[in-house]
Amino acid sequence: MNALLVKDEALRIEALNQYEVLNSAPDPILDDLTSLAAQICDTPVAAVSLIGSDRIWLRSRFGIDSLDVSLGSLPCETTILGDTVYEISDARNDPDYAPDGILLEGRPYRFYAGAPLTTPGGVSIGALLVLDRHARTLTPAQSSALSVLSRQVITRLELNGRIRQMDRAARSRQRVESALTVERNFVSAVLDTVGALVAVFDPAGRIVRFNRACENASGYDFPTLVGRYAWDKLIPRQEIPEAIETFERLRSGHFPAAYENQWLNRDGSIRRIAWSATALTDTQGQVAFIIATGIDVTTQRAAEATLRESEARYRQLVEGSLGMVCTHDLRGTLLSINTHGAETLGRSVEEMTGHNLEEFIVPEKKAGMPAYLKKIGETGEAQGLLHLSHSDGEMRVVAYRNKLIVVPGRAPYVLGFGVDISEQVRAEGRLRTLTRQSDSILESVGDGIYGIDLDGKVTVVNSAAAQMLGYKQEEMLGRNMHQLIHHTRADGTLYASADSPIRKSLTNFATVRISNEIFWRKDGTCFPVEYVARPQIDSQSPDTNGLKALGVVVAFTDTTERRALDRMKDEFISTVSHELRTPLTSLRGALGLLAGGALTNRPEKTQQMLEIAISNSDRLVRLVNDILDLERISSGKTELHSTMCSAEDLLRRAAGVQQTRSPRPNIRIFFAAHGVNVWADPDRILQTLNNLISNAIKFSPEGSEIHLTARNLDENEALIEVRDQGRGIPADKLEHIFDRFQQGDASDSRAMGGTGLGLAICRSIVNQHGGRIWATSAPDQGTIFYFTLPTKPSTNLL
Repeated sequence: MNALLVKDEALRIEALNQYEVLNSAPDPILDDLTSLAAQICDTPVAAVSLIGSDRIWLRSRFGIDSLDVSLGSLPCETTILGDTVYEISDARNDPDYAPDGILLEGRPYRFYAGAPLTTPGGVSIGALLVLDRHARTLTPAQSSALSVLSRQVITRLELNGRIRQMDRAARSRQRVESALTVERNFVSAVLDTVGALVAVFDPAGRIVRFNRACENASGYDFPTLVGRYAWDKLIPRQEIPEAIETFERLRSGHFPAAYENQWLNRDGSIRRIAWSATALTDTQGQVAFIIATGIDVTTQRAAEATLRESEARYRQLVEGSLGMVCTHDLRGTLLSINTHGAETLGRSVEEMTGHNLEEFIVPEKKAGMPAYLKKIGETGEAQGLLHLSHSDGEMRVVAYRNKLIVVPGRAPYVLGFGVDISEQVRAEGRLRTLTRQSDSILESVGDGIYGIDLDGKVTVVNSAAAQMLGYKQEEMLGRNMHQLIHHTRADGTLYASADSPIRKSLTNFATVRISNEIFWRKDGTCFPVEYVARPQIDSQSPDTNGLKALGVVVAFTDTTERRALDRMKDEFISTVSHELRTPLTSLRGALGLLAGGALTNRPEKTQQMLEIAISNSDRLVRLVNDILDLERISSGKTELHSTMCSAEDLLRRAAGVQQTRSPRPNIRIFFAAHGVNVWADPDRILQTLNNLISNAIKFSPEGSEIHLTARNLDENEALIEVRDQGRGIPADKLEHIFDRFQQGDASDSRAMGGTGLGLAICRSIVNQHGGRIWATSAPDQGTIFYFTLPTKPSTNLL
């Protein structure tokens, strides 16, 4: 079977190379996933296949031994063309594998199913496949599980790749640290091996560094002079004032400076030293150290010999350096380069000397060469990054610091020193990418997440946590989290940090799950939470058992809504229990009297008991119907049978029903519709009106009026109002009266009866019609309920 026009083969091969999976050691996790696929799909054979340029590699296998097969031997190439599970129920009937089926290791297989292995970048690199000797198909659950396992295979490959990247980054950091150590040793070696005298003084004039040349010239060893002023031992008494004045000029900023002075040798002899001094400043520009280099010019021959020795040692040190050391003229032509520097670019010294430095810079960075030459020509020094091209085409990044050297009698040239930081740059780039990915994952989580160090200070916090706690993320970083949000218990008592389960997890290395505590917001309010605290553990620590806690990560959830739901459930149980118990008690009492024969000779009392039983039976039926209606409407199981109907007719029918049923006939109902027509289900709108009018009658005083009106808001929508003259609804209850089991007054369910479901049913019906429902009220001035309905079918609405 050919490649079936597989797209982007180059991308697939590149992805396989990035995963480094074809030649890597067996992965037990992949083998477990393969075995699990065989078990779930109930097949004797399963494998993770990766499609190479000329072979299909079986990276993980169950039930077979082959490491690879030829292209076309398996339907994997067809599988990766899609993004779902690909099946062949009977390969004997498939034109590509008839009549024997799929042959693998000399055995025929009739059934094949494979889920594509697709990278996060959308490149399909192979398939997780299963084979069976019998013709069959996967169940939906098996097909779904095979897709899930294929994604887990990709997740494992991604994880292995990232682990390898982190290993390389760690090795790179070790190389950088090693290089820095070498460079420090190099500087120390230079100071102790150069023939020039090198002395370093603090701003007060005390000696802090004294190289070996100085020891030889003075006769004193460094431990004898460290921390002492130069003029204590080395300057003849008569020249001490001049030496102090010279040092004061240096400390005041008059540098670099060249001067000479007399040194008094320990054996009493006098030597003349020529000095060149400069200052090392701190970040504020203040003098931190004064560095002086000198030459003993007592005898010219001795000075020349020392200089030749120094130059020889310098050349040896340059060639032995792990950095790039070179010189070039002011046009950029390389005059010299050390062997290590040339080898860094995959070239020899001969291949580079005599060529312009620009020839070795990558094309996209060549434009910066003129600016570099101009700067070093004007200022005498330059530093930065060079992006050079290796002989194999790879880019190498070199951090350099170069200085212009001007020697009388010869053309000026530039001395350059650089360190190859390519691996460090790449590692930092990969680390930034991983950090961005981690940050994205952290910010996408809906739960609050924060991390603290061993001192309890916040090291990381996501936006969800900051929002729940009322802070900005930057306000929390670096602060003690326990003092910030966990300082006080729900009863107002102090919550000691030592008693916190989060703190204790640092010592027992155990994950803690807590569901009954509170966190405090910035505004001083608190909210209930449940949280999971997991310590961050360094398993490579030399501490006891090789474990050491580095901090704690806490994920928490605001459980306010959950507790509100629990309270609603309790209220539901209480309300429904009362509504069931009250009519059942009356019904049981009436029926008991009738069954016991106590009313045999009292027909009028018998009739009264029957009416009580019937009334309470009707009450139970209404309760059950309300609950069932609300559930059917909320779940979308109730279909609307909408038609164009007269609002006036609906109001008339609703008013008639309520006046017939009402036990309070002295409450009058008025209606006016002004010729309004609505597109609605008449039965459901009558149910809504009956609930609203029934509530209005229940809470209206004797002799009051109820007004029903309907009017058009515009050509697409009508408004219906139910206005009463009752006691009104408190303003803080108006937002909640349409919730389940809610009433304007908690005592209403007891005094007036009812479950608190009527208005919830009204809202569900109106919402199902695409309308809105709300209420306005004022104390002792009555309540107005409003709801809107469409005036034409929804397909005609703009």
